[in-house]
Amino acid sequence: MITYPIPMVPGPVSVPKQILAAYQTNFGSADMEPEYLDLYRQTVSQLQTLMATQNDVVIQTGEGMLVLWGALKSCLNRGDRVLSIASGVFGFGIADIARSIGADVITIDIPYNQTVSNMQEIEQAIVNHRPKMITVVHCETPSGTLNPLDGIAQLKREYQVPLLYVDAVASIGGAPVMTDEWGIDLCLGGSQKVLSCPPDMSFLSISPAAWEIIDQVNYAGYDALKPFKTAPQTGYFPYTPNWHGLAALHTAARLLLDEGLGKVFARHQEAALHTRRRLTEMKAQLYPAASAVPSPTVTAVKVPESIGWAELDRRFRQKGLAVGGSYGPLTGKVYRLGHMGSQADLDLVNRALDVIESVYRA
Repeated sequence: MITYPIPMVPGPVSVPKQILAAYQTNFGSADMEPEYLDLYRQTVSQLQTLMATQNDVVIQTGEGMLVLWGALKSCLNRGDRVLSIASGVFGFGIADIARSIGADVITIDIPYNQTVSNMQEIEQAIVNHRPKMITVVHCETPSGTLNPLDGIAQLKREYQVPLLYVDAVASIGGAPVMTDEWGIDLCLGGSQKVLSCPPDMSFLSISPAAWEIIDQVNYAGYDALKPFKTAPQTGYFPYTPNWHGLAALHTAARLLLDEGLGKVFARHQEAALHTRRRLTEMKAQLYPAASAVPSPTVTAVKVPESIGWAELDRRFRQKGLAVGGSYGPLTGKVYRLGHMGSQADLDLVNRALDVIESVYRA
Protein backbone atom coordinates (compact mmCIF):
# COMPACT_ATOMS: atom_id res chain seq x y z
CA MET A 1 0.00 0.00 0.00
CA ILE A 2 1.23 3.49 -0.85
CA THR A 3 0.70 6.37 1.55
CA TYR A 4 0.89 9.72 -0.21
CA PRO A 5 2.50 12.61 1.66
CA ILE A 6 -0.07 15.08 0.27
CA PRO A 7 -3.49 13.42 0.77
CA MET A 8 -6.32 15.40 -0.86
CA VAL A 9 -8.78 12.66 -1.84
CA PRO A 10 -12.34 13.78 -0.97
CA GLY A 11 -13.01 10.78 1.24
CA PRO A 12 -11.93 8.63 2.85
CA VAL A 13 -9.73 11.43 4.15
CA SER A 14 -6.50 11.21 6.11
CA VAL A 15 -7.17 9.90 9.63
CA PRO A 16 -5.52 11.86 12.48
CA LYS A 17 -3.49 9.96 15.08
CA GLN A 18 -5.96 10.79 17.87
CA ILE A 19 -8.71 9.02 15.94
CA LEU A 20 -6.56 6.06 14.93
CA ALA A 21 -5.66 5.60 18.59
CA ALA A 22 -9.29 4.67 19.32
CA TYR A 23 -8.70 1.42 17.43
CA GLN A 24 -5.80 0.44 19.68
CA THR A 25 -7.90 -0.18 22.79
CA ASN A 26 -8.85 -3.81 23.35
CA PHE A 27 -12.51 -3.15 24.14
CA GLY A 28 -14.70 -5.82 25.68
CA SER A 29 -18.04 -7.01 24.36
CA ALA A 30 -20.33 -4.08 23.60
CA ASP A 31 -23.31 -6.33 24.32
CA MET A 32 -22.18 -6.88 27.89
CA GLU A 33 -20.49 -3.68 29.08
CA PRO A 34 -22.47 -0.59 30.18
CA GLU A 35 -19.58 1.64 29.09
CA TYR A 36 -20.47 0.99 25.46
CA LEU A 37 -24.02 2.22 25.93
CA ASP A 38 -22.73 5.31 27.74
CA LEU A 39 -20.37 6.04 24.85
CA TYR A 40 -23.16 5.51 22.32
CA ARG A 41 -25.40 8.02 24.08
CA GLN A 42 -22.58 10.55 24.38
CA THR A 43 -21.78 10.22 20.69
CA VAL A 44 -25.44 10.63 19.78
CA SER A 45 -25.43 13.91 21.70
CA GLN A 46 -22.32 15.09 19.85
CA LEU A 47 -23.83 14.25 16.46
CA GLN A 48 -27.03 16.06 17.39
CA THR A 49 -24.93 19.17 17.93
CA LEU A 50 -23.11 18.74 14.61
CA MET A 51 -26.45 18.37 12.82
CA ALA A 52 -28.29 21.06 14.79
CA THR A 53 -31.08 18.70 15.80
CA GLN A 54 -33.00 17.45 18.79
CA ASN A 55 -34.18 14.42 16.81
CA ASP A 56 -32.97 10.94 17.63
CA VAL A 57 -29.68 9.89 16.04
CA VAL A 58 -28.96 6.29 15.04
CA ILE A 59 -25.38 5.07 14.61
CA GLN A 60 -24.79 2.00 12.44
CA THR A 61 -21.82 -0.15 11.47
CA GLY A 62 -21.07 0.38 7.81
CA GLU A 63 -19.94 3.03 5.36
CA GLY A 64 -22.20 5.98 4.51
CA MET A 65 -24.09 4.14 1.77
CA LEU A 66 -25.58 1.93 4.49
CA VAL A 67 -27.83 4.69 5.81
CA LEU A 68 -28.67 5.91 2.30
CA TRP A 69 -30.12 2.48 1.57
CA GLY A 70 -31.51 1.78 5.03
CA ALA A 71 -33.44 5.02 5.33
CA LEU A 72 -35.18 4.44 2.00
CA LYS A 73 -36.01 0.79 2.67
CA SER A 74 -37.20 1.60 6.20
CA CYS A 75 -39.57 4.34 5.04
CA LEU A 76 -40.90 3.33 1.63
CA ASN A 77 -43.40 0.74 0.51
CA ARG A 78 -43.72 -0.38 -3.09
CA GLY A 79 -45.61 2.28 -5.03
CA ASP A 80 -44.87 5.16 -2.64
CA ARG A 81 -44.20 8.41 -4.48
CA VAL A 82 -40.76 9.97 -4.28
CA LEU A 83 -39.50 13.26 -5.70
CA SER A 84 -35.72 13.14 -6.13
CA ILE A 85 -34.00 16.46 -6.67
CA ALA A 86 -30.87 15.34 -8.50
CA SER A 87 -27.89 17.52 -9.34
CA GLY A 88 -25.18 14.90 -9.55
CA VAL A 89 -24.11 11.28 -9.30
CA PHE A 90 -25.46 10.70 -5.80
CA GLY A 91 -28.72 12.54 -6.37
CA PHE A 92 -29.54 10.37 -9.38
CA GLY A 93 -28.20 7.33 -7.53
CA ILE A 94 -30.63 7.84 -4.66
CA ALA A 95 -33.48 8.00 -7.18
CA ASP A 96 -32.27 4.68 -8.62
CA ILE A 97 -32.18 3.09 -5.17
CA ALA A 98 -35.75 4.20 -4.50
CA ARG A 99 -36.84 2.76 -7.86
CA SER A 100 -35.09 -0.52 -7.09
CA ILE A 101 -37.29 -1.04 -4.04
CA GLY A 102 -40.46 -0.30 -5.99
CA ALA A 103 -41.08 3.39 -5.35
CA ASP A 104 -42.76 5.59 -7.94
CA VAL A 105 -39.96 8.10 -8.54
CA ILE A 106 -39.76 11.28 -10.57
CA THR A 107 -36.65 13.45 -10.69
CA ILE A 108 -35.92 17.13 -10.98
CA ASP A 109 -32.88 17.00 -13.25
CA ILE A 110 -30.35 19.71 -12.48
CA PRO A 111 -27.13 19.94 -14.54
CA TYR A 112 -24.17 18.49 -12.66
CA ASN A 113 -22.35 21.85 -12.65
CA GLN A 114 -25.34 23.68 -11.15
CA THR A 115 -27.17 23.72 -7.81
CA VAL A 116 -30.80 23.97 -6.72
CA SER A 117 -32.30 27.29 -7.78
CA ASN A 118 -35.59 26.84 -9.69
CA MET A 119 -38.04 26.55 -6.82
CA GLN A 120 -41.04 26.94 -9.13
CA GLU A 121 -40.12 23.72 -10.92
CA ILE A 122 -39.79 21.89 -7.61
CA GLU A 123 -43.07 23.33 -6.35
CA GLN A 124 -44.89 22.22 -9.49
CA ALA A 125 -43.46 18.72 -9.18
CA ILE A 126 -44.67 18.53 -5.57
CA VAL A 127 -48.15 19.68 -6.61
CA ASN A 128 -48.33 17.19 -9.49
CA HIS A 129 -46.69 14.16 -7.86
CA ARG A 130 -47.73 14.57 -4.21
CA PRO A 131 -44.69 12.69 -2.93
CA LYS A 132 -44.37 10.86 0.34
CA MET A 133 -40.68 11.74 0.33
CA ILE A 134 -38.38 14.36 -1.18
CA THR A 135 -34.72 13.36 -1.55
CA VAL A 136 -31.79 15.70 -2.13
CA VAL A 137 -28.02 15.69 -1.71
CA HIS A 138 -26.58 18.60 0.25
CA CYS A 139 -22.99 18.29 -0.99
CA GLU A 140 -22.45 16.53 -4.32
CA THR A 141 -18.79 15.56 -3.97
CA PRO A 142 -18.33 14.38 -7.60
CA SER A 143 -19.37 17.87 -8.74
CA GLY A 144 -17.97 20.02 -5.92
CA THR A 145 -21.32 21.70 -5.28
CA LEU A 146 -23.49 22.52 -2.26
CA ASN A 147 -27.27 22.60 -2.71
CA PRO A 148 -29.18 25.29 -0.76
CA LEU A 149 -31.92 23.54 1.22
CA ASP A 150 -33.95 26.32 2.84
CA GLY A 151 -36.27 26.73 -0.16
CA ILE A 152 -36.93 23.01 -0.35
CA ALA A 153 -37.66 22.98 3.36
CA GLN A 154 -40.20 25.77 2.94
CA LEU A 155 -42.01 23.87 0.18
CA LYS A 156 -41.93 20.67 2.21
CA ARG A 157 -43.73 22.41 5.05
CA GLU A 158 -46.15 24.33 2.82
CA TYR A 159 -47.34 21.21 1.02
CA GLN A 160 -47.05 18.94 4.06
CA VAL A 161 -44.75 16.43 2.40
CA PRO A 162 -44.30 13.71 5.04
CA LEU A 163 -40.56 13.15 4.66
CA LEU A 164 -37.47 15.12 3.62
CA TYR A 165 -34.43 12.88 3.10
CA VAL A 166 -31.04 14.63 2.86
CA ASP A 167 -27.66 13.09 2.07
CA ALA A 168 -25.32 15.30 4.10
CA VAL A 169 -22.45 12.80 4.22
CA ALA A 170 -19.91 15.25 2.78
CA SER A 171 -21.15 18.40 4.52
CA ILE A 172 -21.80 17.49 8.17
CA GLY A 173 -19.07 19.16 10.20
CA GLY A 174 -17.78 21.21 7.27
CA ALA A 175 -20.79 23.42 6.65
CA PRO A 176 -23.93 24.32 8.61
CA VAL A 177 -26.49 21.50 8.41
CA MET A 178 -29.63 22.90 10.04
CA THR A 179 -31.61 19.69 10.41
CA ASP A 180 -34.47 20.99 12.56
CA GLU A 181 -34.63 24.45 11.00
CA TRP A 182 -34.85 22.92 7.53
CA GLY A 183 -37.36 20.28 8.58
CA ILE A 184 -35.13 17.36 7.60
CA ASP A 185 -36.67 14.06 8.69
CA LEU A 186 -33.78 11.83 7.67
CA CYS A 187 -30.37 13.53 7.71
CA LEU A 188 -27.67 11.09 6.63
CA GLY A 189 -23.98 11.13 7.54
CA GLY A 190 -20.84 9.03 7.32
CA SER A 191 -17.57 8.77 9.21
CA GLN A 192 -15.05 9.06 6.37
CA LYS A 193 -15.56 12.66 5.24
CA VAL A 194 -15.27 15.71 7.52
CA LEU A 195 -15.17 13.54 10.64
CA SER A 196 -11.93 12.05 9.30
CA CYS A 197 -12.52 8.49 10.47
CA PRO A 198 -12.08 5.25 8.55
CA PRO A 199 -15.12 4.35 6.40
CA ASP A 200 -16.74 1.98 8.87
CA MET A 201 -19.53 3.98 10.56
CA SER A 202 -22.66 5.77 9.39
CA PHE A 203 -25.35 7.71 11.18
CA LEU A 204 -28.58 9.62 10.63
CA SER A 205 -31.06 11.74 12.50
CA ILE A 206 -34.69 10.58 12.53
CA SER A 207 -37.65 12.87 13.18
CA PRO A 208 -40.75 11.74 15.13
CA ALA A 209 -42.72 11.76 11.85
CA ALA A 210 -40.13 9.48 10.27
CA TRP A 211 -40.26 7.08 13.24
CA GLU A 212 -44.03 6.75 12.77
CA ILE A 213 -43.55 5.81 9.13
CA ILE A 214 -40.70 3.44 9.99
CA ASP A 215 -43.02 1.65 12.42
CA GLN A 216 -45.69 1.36 9.73
CA VAL A 217 -43.35 0.05 7.02
CA ASN A 218 -41.79 -2.41 9.48
CA TYR A 219 -38.83 -3.25 7.24
CA ALA A 220 -36.50 -5.97 8.55
CA GLY A 221 -32.89 -6.28 7.39
CA TYR A 222 -29.32 -5.52 8.39
CA ASP A 223 -29.79 -1.88 7.39
CA ALA A 224 -33.22 -1.53 9.05
CA LEU A 225 -33.71 1.47 11.31
CA LYS A 226 -36.58 0.19 13.43
CA PRO A 227 -34.48 -1.95 15.82
CA PHE A 228 -32.47 1.13 16.78
CA LYS A 229 -35.49 2.99 18.12
CA THR A 230 -35.25 1.39 21.55
CA ALA A 231 -31.61 0.25 21.54
CA PRO A 232 -30.20 3.31 23.36
CA GLN A 233 -32.59 2.64 26.24
CA THR A 234 -32.48 -1.15 26.36
CA GLY A 235 -28.92 -1.81 25.21
CA TYR A 236 -30.21 -4.43 22.75
CA PHE A 237 -28.75 -3.74 19.31
CA PRO A 238 -29.70 -5.76 16.22
CA TYR A 239 -26.12 -6.91 15.59
CA THR A 240 -22.78 -6.80 17.38
CA PRO A 241 -21.82 -3.13 17.72
CA ASN A 242 -18.50 -1.80 16.48
CA TRP A 243 -17.05 -0.40 19.68
CA HIS A 244 -13.80 0.66 18.02
CA GLY A 245 -15.64 2.49 15.26
CA LEU A 246 -17.89 4.22 17.77
CA ALA A 247 -14.90 5.27 19.86
CA ALA A 248 -13.25 6.75 16.77
CA LEU A 249 -16.44 8.58 15.81
CA HIS A 250 -16.74 9.92 19.35
CA THR A 251 -13.15 11.18 19.27
CA ALA A 252 -13.68 12.78 15.86
CA ALA A 253 -16.82 14.59 16.94
CA ARG A 254 -15.10 15.79 20.12
CA LEU A 255 -12.22 17.25 18.12
CA LEU A 256 -14.62 19.28 15.97
CA LEU A 257 -16.71 20.45 18.92
CA ASP A 258 -13.65 21.35 20.98
CA GLU A 259 -12.39 23.48 18.08
CA GLY A 260 -15.81 25.15 17.91
CA LEU A 261 -18.18 24.74 14.97
CA GLY A 262 -17.90 28.37 13.97
CA LYS A 263 -14.13 28.01 13.67
CA VAL A 264 -14.47 24.66 11.89
CA PHE A 265 -16.83 26.11 9.27
CA ALA A 266 -14.52 29.11 8.81
CA ARG A 267 -11.51 26.80 8.39
CA HIS A 268 -13.27 24.87 5.63
CA GLN A 269 -14.47 28.02 3.89
CA GLU A 270 -10.98 29.54 4.01
CA ALA A 271 -9.43 26.38 2.55
CA ALA A 272 -12.06 26.29 -0.21
CA LEU A 273 -11.71 29.96 -1.16
CA HIS A 274 -7.92 29.73 -1.14
CA THR A 275 -8.01 26.61 -3.30
CA ARG A 276 -10.29 28.16 -5.90
CA ARG A 277 -8.34 31.43 -5.93
CA ARG A 278 -5.01 29.76 -6.60
CA LEU A 279 -6.46 27.39 -9.20
CA THR A 280 -7.96 30.35 -11.02
CA GLU A 281 -4.62 32.18 -10.92
CA MET A 282 -2.89 29.21 -12.57
CA LYS A 283 -5.58 29.17 -15.30
CA ALA A 284 -7.13 25.90 -14.15
CA GLN A 285 -10.83 25.63 -15.02
CA LEU A 286 -13.14 25.08 -12.07
CA TYR A 287 -15.97 22.66 -12.85
CA PRO A 288 -19.03 24.20 -11.15
CA ALA A 289 -20.66 27.01 -13.10
CA ALA A 290 -20.22 30.52 -11.73
CA SER A 291 -23.93 30.54 -10.85
CA ALA A 292 -23.65 27.37 -8.73
CA VAL A 293 -22.90 27.25 -5.00
CA PRO A 294 -19.44 25.67 -4.54
CA SER A 295 -18.84 23.28 -1.67
CA PRO A 296 -16.62 24.30 1.25
CA THR A 297 -15.43 20.69 1.55
CA VAL A 298 -14.43 19.77 -2.01
CA THR A 299 -13.37 21.56 -5.19
CA ALA A 300 -13.92 20.05 -8.63
CA VAL A 301 -11.59 20.99 -11.48
CA LYS A 302 -11.78 20.25 -15.19
CA VAL A 303 -9.07 17.89 -16.44
CA PRO A 304 -6.88 19.70 -18.99
CA GLU A 305 -7.51 18.28 -22.45
CA SER A 306 -3.81 18.53 -23.23
CA ILE A 307 -2.93 16.01 -20.52
CA GLY A 308 -5.90 13.71 -19.83
CA TRP A 309 -6.90 12.26 -16.48
CA ALA A 310 -4.72 9.13 -16.44
CA GLU A 311 -1.55 11.06 -17.21
CA LEU A 312 -2.48 13.92 -14.88
CA ASP A 313 -3.10 11.50 -12.03
CA ARG A 314 0.23 9.77 -12.72
CA ARG A 315 2.12 13.08 -12.62
CA PHE A 316 0.42 14.14 -9.40
CA ARG A 317 1.24 10.83 -7.73
CA GLN A 318 4.87 11.02 -8.84
CA LYS A 319 5.07 14.23 -6.81
CA GLY A 320 3.31 12.76 -3.77
CA LEU A 321 -0.17 14.19 -4.37
CA ALA A 322 -3.30 12.04 -4.30
CA VAL A 323 -6.53 13.64 -5.53
CA GLY A 324 -9.83 12.08 -6.54
CA GLY A 325 -11.18 11.51 -10.02
CA SER A 326 -14.92 11.67 -10.54
CA TYR A 327 -17.82 9.37 -11.44
CA GLY A 328 -20.59 8.84 -13.94
CA PRO A 329 -20.67 11.41 -16.76
CA LEU A 330 -17.77 13.26 -15.14
CA THR A 331 -15.38 10.28 -15.28
CA GLY A 332 -12.10 11.38 -16.85
CA LYS A 333 -13.34 14.96 -17.18
CA VAL A 334 -13.06 16.23 -13.61
CA TYR A 335 -10.70 15.75 -10.68
CA ARG A 336 -11.38 16.79 -7.11
CA LEU A 337 -9.52 18.17 -4.11
CA GLY A 338 -10.93 17.17 -0.75
CA HIS A 339 -10.23 20.05 1.64
CA MET A 340 -12.41 18.51 4.33
CA GLY A 341 -11.86 17.44 7.91
CA SER A 342 -8.19 16.87 8.64
CA GLN A 343 -7.37 18.02 5.11
CA ALA A 344 -8.95 21.47 5.52
CA ASP A 345 -5.51 22.74 6.39
CA LEU A 346 -3.92 25.65 4.52
CA ASP A 347 -0.40 24.22 4.72
CA LEU A 348 -1.54 20.93 3.21
CA VAL A 349 -3.72 22.72 0.65
CA ASN A 350 -0.79 24.88 -0.47
CA ARG A 351 1.46 21.86 -0.84
CA ALA A 352 -1.18 20.27 -3.06
CA LEU A 353 -1.61 23.44 -5.11
CA ASP A 354 2.15 23.80 -5.53
CA VAL A 355 2.22 20.33 -7.09
CA ILE A 356 -0.70 21.11 -9.37
CA GLU A 357 0.94 24.35 -10.50
CA SER A 358 4.24 22.60 -11.22
CA VAL A 359 2.47 19.94 -13.32
CA TYR A 360 0.42 22.50 -15.22
CA ARG A 361 3.53 24.53 -16.06
CA ALA A 362 5.73 21.58 -17.02
